[in-house]
Amino acid sequence: MNLQGGCCCGAVRYETSGPVFHETICHCPTCRRASGAPRVAWFSVARAAYRITAGTPAQFASSPGVTRGFCRACGTQLTYARSDSPDEIDITTCSLDDPETVVPRDHTFSMYRLRWDRGDDGRPHYARLRDQNE
Repeated sequence: MNLQGGCCCGAVRYETSGPVFHETICHCPTCRRASGAPRVAWFSVARAAYRITAGTPAQFASSPGVTRGFCRACGTQLTYARSDSPDEIDITTCSLDDPETVVPRDHTFSMYRLRWDRGDDGRPHYARLRDQNE
């Protein structure tokens, strides 16, 4: 699957190729804070399939072992990378030119879902990550 996207102001552009995986909506406090939104839709690709085609994203270490990429001009959050998963990178679904292309499969870190965010879209909810559900 070939996908293209970028930031709000257009200074940073990217493209991906290959399969997407881990399509989710995250409710964790760090994603909420970094985006200023109640939840963030993400998907993953192999790091080798992700290419910056314009601009240079800024990097921010949001927690131990985690680096977020964003546009230094407009602040759009673009990526999330974990040092313990060096072969993959997460991309914000709504930074895609066509966000309808990648549909979330579930909700992760639902234990942090805000009470007023109903999240009742019929997708499965996991308290943490899919493989850490308790």
